[in-house]
Amino acid sequence: MRRTHIQVRLNGEDTDLLCEPRQTLLEVLRDELRLTGTKEGCGNGNCGACNVMFNGRLVNSCCVLAPEADGAEVTTIEGVAEGDHLHPLQQSFLEEAALQCGICTPGFIVAAKALLDDEPDADADRIRHWLAGNLCRCTGYDKIVKAVQAAQGQSQEAPTR
Repeated sequence: MRRTHIQVRLNGEDTDLLCEPRQTLLEVLRDELRLTGTKEGCGNGNCGACNVMFNGRLVNSCCVLAPEADGAEVTTIEGVAEGDHLHPLQQSFLEEAALQCGICTPGFIVAAKALLDDEPDADADRIRHWLAGNLCRCTGYDKIVKAVQAAQGQSQEAPTR
């Protein structure tokens, strides 16, 4: 099959890659670029495990064809931390025990970061509404909401990409 050359700004760095026109952004991130933090859950956009930021918008990377990312800016969970320093959301997920098996965690963190970047003072109801597109079968949502609330204020001070 013919491969398509795409250029993307990925986690703050210009990246060139070849992909098949049928490949999803999720497949390219995981299989070609070895960025395995973004998880495959459902494969049809219903679970949020594969959330990434795409040109400033939260998207399910399993629903985006990789060639659509040509010229785009994409941030994955690997781009949330700054080097060895965890983003406040990542730290609060650890401190609040808002994770268990870890499949959903990257998607929740990317989604929560998108919310707090736009609405740093979101209340618990807004956080729950915003994260409704993310499914967790292990931890339960109360700890996740508490972790997002714990990171509020700190997220504004964290470096953004």
